[in-house]
Amino acid sequence: MTLGWILAASVAGGTLSAGMAAVALAIRIAWVPMLVSFAIGALLGAAFLEVIPHAFEKGDPHSVALTILAGIFVFFLLEKLLLWRHCHAEECEVHDPGAALAREAHAHAGHEAGHDHGRSGALIIVGDTVHNFVDGVLIAAAFLQSIELGIVTAVAIIAHEIPQEMGDFLILLHSGYSRARALAMNVLSSAATLVGGVVGYYALHVLLDIEATLLGIVAASMIYVAVADLIPGLHRRPELKDTAMQGLLIALGIGMIALVGALVRH
Repeated sequence: MTLGWILAASVAGGTLSAGMAAVALAIRIAWVPMLVSFAIGALLGAAFLEVIPHAFEKGDPHSVALTILAGIFVFFLLEKLLLWRHCHAEECEVHDPGAALAREAHAHAGHEAGHDHGRSGALIIVGDTVHNFVDGVLIAAAFLQSIELGIVTAVAIIAHEIPQEMGDFLILLHSGYSRARALAMNVLSSAATLVGGVVGYYALHVLLDIEATLLGIVAASMIYVAVADLIPGLHRRPELKDTAMQGLLIALGIGMIALVGALVRH
């Protein structure tokens, strides 16, 4: 019976979060560059207001901080490998800066949205998959305590996941993914919640010992993608009007995470 509750809650969480990402299919592609600002705020808000504090509660803060630092470094190396993989054509943004500047100018003129060959999308998928897996473990841990605690925990996790999944979907679009592929990757990533729930049921005592480490990796992925991949793209539009809109949307993204977190805790 307990395993059944865990499976139901995990499937519900993954389905609802992926479903909200599907709602984002209705947005216009032209809106994506500006909505990415909102996603940046959501990522940073989730990392600094939710994930990192929770990781500090579950483990030694110094160890968690070291995990986050190491995670950022690993994601840097991973992105370098992804960049090297795409850097085999004559026009390469690493070995031919002029080509990169030309593409940026073309995008700035409004001819194309511009993207990063899927690098930030790949990194966000990795981080989100780990995050969803941890959510599944947390759902399992709560249901093993009691059905009531499990339901409350599942509702809280779903409430946090919905805005984040929508932000991840926008990042995938910004990264050059088609709508269909972005939705498919979002669904696959959400399936990690179910995997985490099942694994957590059978091996909870092992996973809880490394929960703080897993959360540190999640925070590292959020911070790295937001700061290293997404924020630099905003500087391509330095006009005062664009800057004000970007700042407002980032603040709204952070505020939404803070509001959801406050509502869930109360």
